[in-house]
Amino acid sequence: MSVLFSELLIPGWAEDGSKTGLGDVTGAYGSDIAFNLPCHTADPELFFSEKANEIDVAKSLCGACPVRQQCLDAALSRLEPCGVWGGELFEDGVVIARKRTVGRPRLAPAASDIKEVLPALEITLVSDESEEESDAA
Repeated sequence: MSVLFSELLIPGWAEDGSKTGLGDVTGAYGSDIAFNLPCHTADPELFFSEKANEIDVAKSLCGACPVRQQCLDAALSRLEPCGVWGGELFEDGVVIARKRTVGRPRLAPAASDIKEVLPALEITLVSDESEEESDAA
């Protein structure tokens, strides 16, 4: 069985209780099925990537997996520190929608945000010709 992290290396994983180990999820299936699961045949780095497109690929691989729900339940019981488990992205033991991008948050609004704000400001532009006409009158 391919295990990315040893259950004995992560504090709390080896304790008896309600936590479900990785072997409990994939070990219930025959060796033919267990070794043909998407997480066993794909590159393991895909499930722990920092890139949004690779995370989406990892999530999609979990889509048709026969142990998806058991994998998700087990990851929740273990408070998985990171990665894609059961088609969901984990960070610090909780499911998150997406990873934060690298770097600091923007100080100024993005261009798409500005386009939404501009119509609300009701700014009217005066052309040079209309100024000249009003000056002449």
